[in-house]
Amino acid sequence: QVQLVESGGGLVQAGGSLRLSCAASGSIFKINAMGWYRQAPGKLRDFVAIDDNGGSGDYADSVKGRFTISRDDAKNTVYLQMNSLKPEDTAVYYCYADVVAVSRSRTNYWGQGTQVTVSS
Repeated sequence: QVQLVESGGGLVQAGGSLRLSCAASGSIFKINAMGWYRQAPGKLRDFVAIDDNGGSGDYADSVKGRFTISRDDAKNTVYLQMNSLKPEDTAVYYCYADVVAVSRSRTNYWGQGTQVTVSS
């Protein structure tokens, strides 16, 4: 079993910054992609950013130039640096990981979510 634990959410004023972290633990052989999605009240969960371990990351158009995804593979951790935050960035942010377990089974995992609130 694999667990994803997020941290770093909170309340920030518009224009401010936050850094989210997500640490994976458990029976991990390797992690392919790690990324972030978000869900605002009354809306579907949307893609934010992903790091597939092969490049500089992919981003939703709405966050390009403001958010940066990075990984520390030694710690099985993915980060999301969020700058120039806007009220429309307010949402619950969920971490995602495409994990190959020690058993060699491959499963997608989600974190429990962390609230980000941007005040105007």
